[in-house]
Amino acid sequence: MRILAADTALGACSAAVIENGKLRARAFQLMVRGHAEALAPMVEKVMREAGLAFTALERLAVSTGPGTFTGQRVGLAFMRGLALTLKIPLVGVTTLDAMAEAALTETDVALAIACVDARRGEIYLGARSRIGKTLLEPMLLPLADAAMRIAALAPNAEKVALAGSAVEIFAPILATRGVQSIDSKLREPDALYVAKLATLSPEPSRAPDPLYLRAPDAKLPGAST
Repeated sequence: MRILAADTALGACSAAVIENGKLRARAFQLMVRGHAEALAPMVEKVMREAGLAFTALERLAVSTGPGTFTGQRVGLAFMRGLALTLKIPLVGVTTLDAMAEAALTETDVALAIACVDARRGEIYLGARSRIGKTLLEPMLLPLADAAMRIAALAPNAEKVALAGSAVEIFAPILATRGVQSIDSKLREPDALYVAKLATLSPEPSRAPDPLYLRAPDAKLPGAST
């Protein structure tokens, strides 16, 4: 299966093409803003490097969040438009699943935790096991509650791999719960793992929606407070 995937949900912009699970082309760039301007040229670049026409694609994939309000929508809007044009399925993959899957690939542990700093003493939390299973659906939790969740998933001081922007603040709190951790050094989602997880997903019946775990702080002009 030939899949094109994109991610713009957090602090990077990336695109990747895989065929039958093997990487054909990939581009990744850290960026706080500018995803909307960077994505289309990046997609064109990886398709050119993969040596494929867009009509050769069989499936598309995109990260759905959690992430920034604008970033999530950039990738989803672009890939939805491409899916409509090509008339092929678009699979949504959460940023936390993608990061946890990447951490499993980069380490030898059986359990990976994605933890993204959500500010206000909270993190976005998710977990995957090496057997290809999501153990913890994406959620927004205070740091202490998140540590309790992970301690319950990793009994007997089982070592876990951490990925995401909250690793430095979360690892010490996990340690107080008896959970040893390895820093995977991964901080942002990567479209490569969005693509890999999309190969395992059933064909969706509808286009994915953005995953918001917290209402946006910004209000529309004239909105009541």
